[in-house]
Amino acid sequence: MSGTIINLIVQIVAGAIGGNAAGAFLKKLDLSPLAKTITGAAGGGIGGTILQGLIPALSSAASSGGLDIGVMLGNLAGGGITGAIVTAAYGLIKNARIKKTG
Repeated sequence: MSGTIINLIVQIVAGAIGGNAAGAFLKKLDLSPLAKTITGAAGGGIGGTILQGLIPALSSAASSGGLDIGVMLGNLAGGGITGAIVTAAYGLIKNARIKKTG
């Protein structure tokens, strides 16, 4: 499997975990577990890819063909954090829309 694919999978999984953690921490978001997982995974995948563009060291394993633990930890952190941010943003927007229409 290509290093780029592995990095993307790690970012998506970390994003899903980060999204669920953000949802558990921020009780007022009122999101379903599926919504937390999907928004977190999307945020982790997209945010992690953007971070790889901004921080070239996060994609060095893809070019060298090896698996580097530092790169893996960087992708875990980047995917988890961006997944949590996207989940929190989605929850806040959803709650604001409900209050506005309710």
